[in-house]
Amino acid sequence: MNKKTLLIATSKGLAVYKKNTQGKWIFDHMHFVGMSVSVARQAPQNGYWWVCLAHKHWGTKLHYSPDEGATWAEIPAPKYPTHAEIKPGKPATLKYVWHLEMGQAPGVLWAGTEPGGLFKSSDNGQSFVLNEALWYEPSRPDHWFGGGRNHPGIHSIVVDSSNSQRIWVGISCAGVFETADGGKTWLVRNEGLKADFLPNPTAAVGHDPHLMLQCTHHPEVLWQQNHCGIFRSTNGAQSWQDVTDPTGITKYGFTIAIDDDNPDRAWVIPATSDDRRVAVDGALAVYYTEDGGKTWTDFREGLPQAHCFDIVLRHSLARHQNTMAFGTTTGNLFLSEDAGESWQALNHYLPKICSVRFAL
Repeated sequence: MNKKTLLIATSKGLAVYKKNTQGKWIFDHMHFVGMSVSVARQAPQNGYWWVCLAHKHWGTKLHYSPDEGATWAEIPAPKYPTHAEIKPGKPATLKYVWHLEMGQAPGVLWAGTEPGGLFKSSDNGQSFVLNEALWYEPSRPDHWFGGGRNHPGIHSIVVDSSNSQRIWVGISCAGVFETADGGKTWLVRNEGLKADFLPNPTAAVGHDPHLMLQCTHHPEVLWQQNHCGIFRSTNGAQSWQDVTDPTGITKYGFTIAIDDDNPDRAWVIPATSDDRRVAVDGALAVYYTEDGGKTWTDFREGLPQAHCFDIVLRHSLARHQNTMAFGTTTGNLFLSEDAGESWQALNHYLPKICSVRFAL
């Protein structure tokens, strides 16, 4: 089914774009004007739109719409239990919702948060429970830490397309953890990753996966754009292989898109190293592989190639069939109808873009 709506989460509201009958993508509406939206997505089970607000004064708010934004309902955001502590004597409180993922069973939602808590709802968001097995994972006190923020953040939640009890999470900074029993127990899955910023780059825990995705129709294949390169697994994250391009241009970046039917295809948008975080050489480019990362091709048509400072955050690249869209930290929104080979600008004047998702 072709998807004809784009949900754009920005630092000043939820922007909605729709494809009209002439095939042109046009701005439709702005919801929550002035509010920072960290997550915006549609639930595939019932079509609800979900948004997470990150207000500096009022904290995190969670809303859903059953009618494509015509009406919204607020529900309580995830709350850490009183006994949960970031460190002894410092209670854990919700700082940010990085990601929402829908489970396969009706009404199941997973929320990844800062300071590193994974929450589950079994009643369509009416209540959330902290996964304490992951919260009390033995490596947390000494080996989990914040990347670009003060505390660890769970930004990637992958529910196995073939087994809903099997879930992977990506944590900045800690790495990848897997459960095979619905969250009762967890295993570290960082074999083969590199963490150049650590005294021991191959340490068991302390890695920084910026975004992790599963190939839906080849569930043993996972990809991640990492702080230290692009990594791919063909055995369900039991081990990872570095598939960064030989020039090293794609070593640093935040986002990645993959093909759910072809496990060898992926797209990334690189940036300079973490000390600068701008477009490489002042030019915006999408890099593409169709052979599992053995070779990479850069697509630049329609993208700025001089004096560009844009980067693309981890959830701000989306793909549906041959249509792709991404948004940047400087409010540029780009769209491709040919799987990334050429691009057109839909808007140059949006606020900072935090996530981009297709909806029906």
